[in-house]
Formats: sequence, C-alpha cells, structure tokens
Amino acid sequence: MSLYNEMLAEFQELSAEVVGISVDGPWCHAAFSRDRRLHFPLLADFEPKGEVAKLYGAYRPSDGISERALFVINREGIIHWSHVSPVGVNPGAAGILAALEELKEGEKAK
Repeated sequence: MSLYNEMLAEFQELSAEVVGISVDGPWCHAAFSRDRRLHFPLLADFEPKGEVAKLYGAYRPSDGISERALFVINREGIIHWSHVSPVGVNPGAAGILAALEELKEGEKAK
C-alpha cells in the first residue's frame, strides 16, 4: 500500500483511481490508513464478510480473508487486468502501470 501511495501521482496521470479493499473493518482501515499516511480510500468488505472479494474470485473462505489481488478496471467497469500475489510477496506496480498504459493507448486509438 505504501508503494501505491508513493506512486499516486503516476496513477493519476494515467487517469486511474486507487482504492484499497479488504475484509477488515472500517476502524482497522482508519488506523492503518492513518499510520501509513495513505492518500487513497480503503474500503471495508466486512459485512457480509467478503461479498465483494467473492464477486472478484478473490476470497478464501477457509481462511476468512481475501487474496492479495490487484485489478485494473476500465471505464465500462470491465476487468482489464488482474494479478493475484502470494501472501508476503510485494506485487510491485509494473503490471498495473503497463495495463493503464495499454488502456490509455486504446482510448487514443478510438
């Protein structure tokens, strides 16, 4: 999350909005966001737990948590790119930036 916070201007230059979401509650997110000084919203997929993660195929019912998944969603609401990262592995931002560049090029071609 800290990496995406640092790169927020780059994402915004590519007309992207950054949003974090997890099955943790809003109070946990508020504390995490305050501690990390995040400048983008964190949404709580808390009740019913994991409903959004389930829709994206990113919920682990056996553990009660969501995967560390990244999604780039286009203006029409369609998933353009996604990546699931193993827990404990930082997925970086290269894939996100490449997908955003691809979307931007596609919009120019229209």
